[in-house]
Amino acid sequence: MPQHPSHPSIPLALAVAAEALESFRRDEASLAAVDAAASTLVATLRAGGKVLICGNGGSLCDAAHFAEELTGRFRADRAPLAAIACTEPGHITCTANDYGFEHVFSRWVKGLGRPGDTLILLSTSGNSPNMLRAREAASEMGIATISLLGRRGGEMAGRCTHEIIVPGATSDRIQELHMLILHAWVEAIEASL
Repeated sequence: MPQHPSHPSIPLALAVAAEALESFRRDEASLAAVDAAASTLVATLRAGGKVLICGNGGSLCDAAHFAEELTGRFRADRAPLAAIACTEPGHITCTANDYGFEHVFSRWVKGLGRPGDTLILLSTSGNSPNMLRAREAASEMGIATISLLGRRGGEMAGRCTHEIIVPGATSDRIQELHMLILHAWVEAIEASL
């Protein structure tokens, strides 16, 4: 192993990620919020509701990944669980074209959501208009909301049933913690159901 890595940014990236995770692990209020959100997800699925997930960019990819862990499998064989990520290109492009991009998630929530469901909102900034409208639509429909946010939570802060704000100065570090939390929720759901 070389004494001086040819890409010093790699160990730095790992160190920054480890520091963000350690900071989050020491935050008892955040861990309690993750646990409370897991209980809501378990209760939703146990009662026959579904989990809806949305996000922009990398967060959209994380939403899709979380949904497939529930409808497919995670670590062990089990019955599929009801989860849908808003990733359908026809819906997104039609809605963006006809109504504006700020409506792509709220119209989806109104079309597919029902009282007793839970909506997870993945946003590193908490400021995306389409995410804020989705939260508003869910709230009006009696759908529980869980936000996974970064920085200070942006405009979404304080507006959801459950809120987890992770540390991280950049979107990539925030998304890494979001994915870790999503995986921990799948583990909790499988253990509970």
